[in-house]
Amino acid sequence: MAGSGSGGSEGVAGGKSRFDDIYDRPDPRAYFARLAPLDYEIPHHAQPVLRRTATERTALDDGLPGRPVVLDLCCSYGINAALLNHEVTLAEMYDRYTSRTARSMSTAELTFWDREFYAARRRADAVPVIGLDVSAPAVHYALAAGLLDAAFHDDLEQAPPGPRLTGALADVGLITLTGGGSYVTARTFTALLDRVRRPVWVSAFVLRTVSYRPIERTLAAHGLRTTVDASRTYPQRLFTDERERQYAIEAVRSLGGDPTGREEAGRFHSVCYESRPGPPA
Repeated sequence: MAGSGSGGSEGVAGGKSRFDDIYDRPDPRAYFARLAPLDYEIPHHAQPVLRRTATERTALDDGLPGRPVVLDLCCSYGINAALLNHEVTLAEMYDRYTSRTARSMSTAELTFWDREFYAARRRADAVPVIGLDVSAPAVHYALAAGLLDAAFHDDLEQAPPGPRLTGALADVGLITLTGGGSYVTARTFTALLDRVRRPVWVSAFVLRTVSYRPIERTLAAHGLRTTVDASRTYPQRLFTDERERQYAIEAVRSLGGDPTGREEAGRFHSVCYESRPGPPA
């Protein structure tokens, strides 16, 4: 589970470039500076989908007190929470964090600047969001900037959730994911779903280079039915080089997809999997 799902710096995982170094910084400036040239855009495409889904889930009377909470998995610096709950676009965030003003600030100054910025743009229909990511610096910044109501850096691929996260999971009604499908497995979803208490929905944007079937099976075992419109894809980012492009083309084909006009044209593409309580199709 690394960041908001784009991957790490100089290394390569299964042919996909990694950007691990941009997730261990104390603030998001390196994240936006590194991903801007690659036109990393999946949070932009997810924004209207997640807003709609969060509204629908919040309106659902599940018979339990309080409001259901959104858990953003692989949340990094709280990008999805910013876009979900505030009048801001991803393009504005790129401009903000790569600006001369932002570059001149200390992390403490940037945090204060962000708290004021997001507080002034908080939507009336904002929902509680907690974030989970293995990068402690990233989630701590998102919490300090006022984007998250709670932040956790448990690595559920390696160990079960700690007491704090376990307690927080009781209120989760929606799990979101926009790119971390390359890094989390059914192990993480099992750890989460074994501990939730509300009916949980899942909205996951997953690269076409990755099989979601093991996670679908885990969701089904917990009473969730998953649907997907495989014909509707969402561009994620440009490839870093030709090697990565070839990897993606081959990976999509190996999973039965057609890279024509998508990966062959130079970008990773994702599809959106929606899971709701219900019997299998």
